[in-house]
Amino acid sequence: MSATLQLQTLGKQLGSPSGSWLFRDISASIQEPAIVSILGKSGQGKSTLLRILGRLTAQDQGMVLLDGKEMEQWAPEHWRMRISYVSQAPVMLPGTVEDNLRAASTLHQRPFDRQQARLWMEQIGLEQLDWGKQAEQLSGGEKQRLSLVRTLLLLPAVLLLDEVTSSLDGYSKLATQNLLADLHAHRGTTILWVTHDLEEARTTSSRVWFMAEGQLLEDQESHTFFSAPATEQARLYLKSQTAAEPRDEGETP
Repeated sequence: MSATLQLQTLGKQLGSPSGSWLFRDISASIQEPAIVSILGKSGQGKSTLLRILGRLTAQDQGMVLLDGKEMEQWAPEHWRMRISYVSQAPVMLPGTVEDNLRAASTLHQRPFDRQQARLWMEQIGLEQLDWGKQAEQLSGGEKQRLSLVRTLLLLPAVLLLDEVTSSLDGYSKLATQNLLADLHAHRGTTILWVTHDLEEARTTSSRVWFMAEGQLLEDQESHTFFSAPATEQARLYLKSQTAAEPRDEGETP
């Protein structure tokens, strides 16, 4: 099920209410399912923005609306079922792989879709993983992918991803990208994706939000942003990222 998402003059301060602003006056709207890459240098507040949208951190200015209804008018558990967040540092729940996969159905008291869970585990390259294994014994890359599937079983309309492929090897990264593209194409899932991988953003996203100088400086179609960015800050960012040394994409142990 798709969702409409609106950000109206969102802002977040650093420190006390009288402190400086990490970002402010961010406004954007998603009316149709989209894959949006959120780009910008470190320290621009990209992850904080995701956490605000996931109702994990409070904004200091502005509002967020889902399907025309303000965030505060939603029960927190209903909001987090519709808009779900996956962290760059996955946290495993106590117990086995299967315990983690069952978390959504246990929490929300609904049947566990074992067939769907197995399909997504296979698509993401975890088909050989023992469901009886303790989740804390998994590798970093396995934890990251399991955390993603665990969240997908909530069937969110909007998926918030904070650099979820940064610890994956090439095969696992491609499998994850393909799964997310399939979700978008066949389920109408909107994906907001913080990434520092320009090739990933270029090949997977339909839109780009570029953050710099405490603002959302660009909200462009992906091909337009990469071929003809509208601001000097974005041009310099793309140039610096393209010139940077390739990152090590080996899976974390």
